Amino acid sequence: MPSKYIKKPIVVEAVQWTGNNRGEIFKFVGSMCYFSVHKGNTPELLHIKTLEGEMLASIGDYIIKGIKDEFYPCKPDIFKLTYDKHG
Repeated sequence: MPSKYIKKPIVVEAVQWTGNNRGEIFKFVGSMCYFSVHKGNTPELLHIKTLEGEMLASIGDYIIKGIKDEFYPCKPDIFKLTYDKHG
């Protein structure tokens, strides 16, 4: 039978990808990310190297630094349900 667990409270650092803050994202994530542009009018893509492999971040996603200094994207609705601003 499954047991119930509660998530431990931790403080994380995060930056929201706006599509216009490339420098801020690169300063935060460093070599664990890169940007690419596709042909046409599509926005620039943000690639994040995570522990599970490479993930794409969409504009509006939050980039979170985890407890093992790893980075990963999180959709804004999930981020707002999971995290409150600290300090």
